[in-house]
Amino acid sequence: MTAEVQIGDGNVRLSPHPLRAVVLGEVHARPFTAITVPARVLHFAFDTSGTRAAADRAAMTSFCESRGLQPPVAGEKHHRAKLGTTIVRWEQHSEFTTYTWELPADPEGAPFYPDASSLASPMQLLPQPGPLLVAIDLHLMTEDPPRTAPERLFDRASLAVAENSDGMAVFATDFQPGPSGFVRVLVLDRGMTPERAGALVQRVLEVETYRTLALLGLPEAQRLAPSIAASERRLAEVTAAMRKSGDLAMNNRMLEELTELAADVEAGAAASLYRFGASRAYDEIMNGRLATLGERKVGGLPTWSSFLARRMKPAMRTCATTEARQSDLSLKLARAANLLRTRVDVELEHQNQELLKSMNARTRLQLRLQTTVEGLSTAAITYYVVGLFGYMVKGAAEAGKLKVDPNLLIALFVPIAAFSIWWTVRSIRKRHVPDVD
Repeated sequence: MTAEVQIGDGNVRLSPHPLRAVVLGEVHARPFTAITVPARVLHFAFDTSGTRAAADRAAMTSFCESRGLQPPVAGEKHHRAKLGTTIVRWEQHSEFTTYTWELPADPEGAPFYPDASSLASPMQLLPQPGPLLVAIDLHLMTEDPPRTAPERLFDRASLAVAENSDGMAVFATDFQPGPSGFVRVLVLDRGMTPERAGALVQRVLEVETYRTLALLGLPEAQRLAPSIAASERRLAEVTAAMRKSGDLAMNNRMLEELTELAADVEAGAAASLYRFGASRAYDEIMNGRLATLGERKVGGLPTWSSFLARRMKPAMRTCATTEARQSDLSLKLARAANLLRTRVDVELEHQNQELLKSMNARTRLQLRLQTTVEGLSTAAITYYVVGLFGYMVKGAAEAGKLKVDPNLLIALFVPIAAFSIWWTVRSIRKRHVPDVD
């Protein structure tokens, strides 16, 4: 499919968006194919998440090329190949791949005869691409009561039957795997065209496929439920303990435990995020396909929609509730951890204030001691300077150069020296500690 648009005489082309071809092709990704009544359709769905998808595409390409058939185009999500009277339809989805084998059926044959296990041999021509998720045995045949009555073919306790919107077909199943492991689906024709029959068959197959995929979230929810309940109980215990006054060590222990609980919850939520989101999406697709079928009741039997609503809604609610509990628990843990962290911060700040007060008191004591030492130092230095001055004066007097009594000069010099030294020491101290007198 070309994504370019020609204008004028055709020589001018408008440059397309890189994704235009992909977007246009998505509408035609899974076209309906006509099916002639009667027919047997064997439908398989395999988990091909991760690297298995590329290996599956390569296997399908090799399968077609080895038989002289056109292989899937690169990037193509679906492919249809004909092998004699058998048609295989291959479709790749985001996490699974389906193989649908359309086989001719005996117009006079009994429903679901022969058994699907004897008809599934073509699937052996390809390597299994991944774990099997869905196996459906669909028998499309002309309605012929009472031979084709669904009540005779399925378990009445889980039987679901409905007509399509115009009453031209009846489809029935009990959603249970038979002895060969296939879920049997009966489609009775009341005059459909091959195109209508093909569209109906594909929608019915998609309902059962997406039903199975939607329920993959339930085991994950059941697996997470015990750990979520345990985390909720422990959170309640920790928050109850937070109401009591505790020391810093106890608060730190509780904060560490809350952090570990939050990490466990976040790890579980991250691991289940895709599975729960996929289950919601598959459930919506299934309901959309059922709405397209336009079901009408047949007798007093439940339709597919009413049966699946009764059986699947609890499972989907369990998944939604588990996801909501994870989110709510994560928020509660975050709030509790923030409250406890605030308490720890306040206690640390209080301890820091006490430490600062102690340091201030110790500093003041050191300053007092320093002042005392400075006073003693001033006296000692004064004594030393006066002594030196006395030596000079006495020496000058003995040399006859001094007419004044040396002792008088020494006595007069003592206050001058003491004041000068005190002033010098005080100036030095004020330069280093300006706020202290």
